[in-house]
Amino acid sequence: MCICFTHCLLLIIAMHLFLHKPSHVLLTLLLLHVQCNGSNDSIVPAVIVFGDSVVDTGNNNNLKTIFKVNYPPYGQDFSGGQPTGRFSNGKVPSDFLVEELGVKDVLPPYLDPNLKNEDLLTGVNFASGGGGYDPLTSVLASVISLDEQIELFKEYKEKVKSVAGEEVLNTILSKGLFVVATGSNDVTNTYFNNPLRLYHYDFDSYTHLMVDSASSFLQNLYNLGARRIGVFGIPPIGCLPSQRTLKGGTLRECAEKNNELAALFNTKLSMEINYLNLNLPSARMVYIDGYYLPLDIIQNPTKYGFDVSTVGCCGTGTIEVAFLCKYTCSNVSEYVFWDSFHFTENAYKIIVHDFLSKNMNLMM
Repeated sequence: MCICFTHCLLLIIAMHLFLHKPSHVLLTLLLLHVQCNGSNDSIVPAVIVFGDSVVDTGNNNNLKTIFKVNYPPYGQDFSGGQPTGRFSNGKVPSDFLVEELGVKDVLPPYLDPNLKNEDLLTGVNFASGGGGYDPLTSVLASVISLDEQIELFKEYKEKVKSVAGEEVLNTILSKGLFVVATGSNDVTNTYFNNPLRLYHYDFDSYTHLMVDSASSFLQNLYNLGARRIGVFGIPPIGCLPSQRTLKGGTLRECAEKNNELAALFNTKLSMEINYLNLNLPSARMVYIDGYYLPLDIIQNPTKYGFDVSTVGCCGTGTIEVAFLCKYTCSNVSEYVFWDSFHFTENAYKIIVHDFLSKNMNLMM
């Protein structure tokens, strides 16, 4: 017997998807549980995101940095066709998280001057494009470091408390979904392109530095009340169009050293998250594989509805990013990459759906 109207409706949807789109069934049933479970333990009241350009929705717009994209052609497929500071042609993972969970349509940047009090109660975004786990990465890019994102989160908590009270804040902290996505800039910008790191650290010691920083950040987040935390691993960074162009030789193959460093970090990060879960009471941290699904999309684009996966839609697609993006392709839906570093809206949607299908139950 259905226990509520939503329960019945979602069961009907699930049966339909089973017949037509079996891969969507798990997420549908999960959302049924989230929206209709009588215990309230499964409700996601807010989504809060930290990280870099993969998830930034506009926090860099007013910074003095080249790592911002609040100008065309970025955002050409966003609502109204307006550039918002999102590093893609449309929505980014932060937006798809809140959309698929039914929280709201998009996730606003915390530093948006037009942010309303009611926006705070369903979640905000602290991510800053160009940042990373290595503290030097954010310094070199002149963007908001993870430590500074934590300070902004502390400020956010005080605002929520003053607007809605401590009980609402505690609900957000204990039942909200916290997501961290960063690390790519550490590999491409800081390690391989900076003598302060490349000549003083081997792969093992540098990934140790990164994981130490990640662990410290996650423990700080936990100590501030967060419990349900998803942490994305680094994608196959050597297969990004820019890295193919710079380090892939005349055939523009994937830069294997970049991928090797990313994979080593991911292994260590996953182990550290398991350790934190065992040692932090009530912590529900989940390592999210951000490597193998993007790699499969890149290697087998037609399997996911794409045609082009070695160049981006922007410019020649080989090296352009940010202010170098002066013109774009006419068929962005066929592309895995928007520019030489970031995925298209359609690719991000696939990645987020996969994350929610496979990992949300582990954090409930």
